[in-house]
Amino acid sequence: MHVSHMLSQVVELIESGQCFAITSHARPDGDGLGSSLALLHILESLGKEVTIGMRDPIPRAYRELPGADRILQITHFDKRYDAVFVIECSDIDRPGLLDLDEQFLVNIDHHATTELFGDINWIDSTASAVGEMIYNLCKALGVRVTPAIASCVYAAILADTGSFQFPNTTERTFKVARELVAHGANPAEIARMLFYNQPFGKVKLTGLVLSTLQRDESGRIAWMVMTQEMLRQAGACEEDSEGIANYPLSIEGVEVVAFFKEIAAGIYRTSLRSKGTINVSKIASAFGGGGHRNASGCAIEGPLPEVERRVIRKLQEALGILPILG
Repeated sequence: MHVSHMLSQVVELIESGQCFAITSHARPDGDGLGSSLALLHILESLGKEVTIGMRDPIPRAYRELPGADRILQITHFDKRYDAVFVIECSDIDRPGLLDLDEQFLVNIDHHATTELFGDINWIDSTASAVGEMIYNLCKALGVRVTPAIASCVYAAILADTGSFQFPNTTERTFKVARELVAHGANPAEIARMLFYNQPFGKVKLTGLVLSTLQRDESGRIAWMVMTQEMLRQAGACEEDSEGIANYPLSIEGVEVVAFFKEIAAGIYRTSLRSKGTINVSKIASAFGGGGHRNASGCAIEGPLPEVERRVIRKLQEALGILPILG
């Protein structure tokens, strides 16, 4: 189905309904939060009743976004809505909410691999972020782009393009960003909120984690470890480890990074990051996880040396350094 047709289905639904809810994936990120909040402002400007709820708390960096205090931490929606908008979720389990399948669902995502679990599925893999799609929706509904809407969409795009550094950054991304700034998004203020607002413990934790940095003989794979003991030492929490996985990608020659986070004794949440051609979501799914082409994750049980060995071996196979074992 053509993207513009899917957009017009969403427009019709919004115009005919009155009572809506919005959610995004567990452990929400910039695109999920920015897009959800922009949609909240758009719907409310049309006089709709809106509930916005997510399973997990909002990361500190996004708590200043306009409307962030409206996000409820929930396990399920306790009534029926005209529709629930599910933002940037690869499947119906990603929000981590109970009984979601009993609602009329609008699945909005920009990943081509997303399952079509919604009653309406609006997928646009040409969009740099779901935020860009929500901006298009705003215009299609004839809603004035307020500074609040512009700021939320700008934050979504800034986060999901890695500050305009990832391959999903196109000429259109800058065109949209320019329009958002014209409508009142403040680039310096949003960058401060996202990047210059770190708790002391997070920076301390980053130092401890980076001290474990290693790379393989080829120099193309780097990895690091975070233990519960490091969290205690830094006075940090698990949320503070977000973003650390990207540091080693700045090393010349490194194409892929594995970050092993001890979330309980013998269980490691493994974040995979890549630049270039390697698709880490394939590797994450081999371990029962998933995610994006350049950023994915999975949880693996076992002693650390064995977990490291298994993941590094898979990465070496994917890079053609080792032959693939049958």
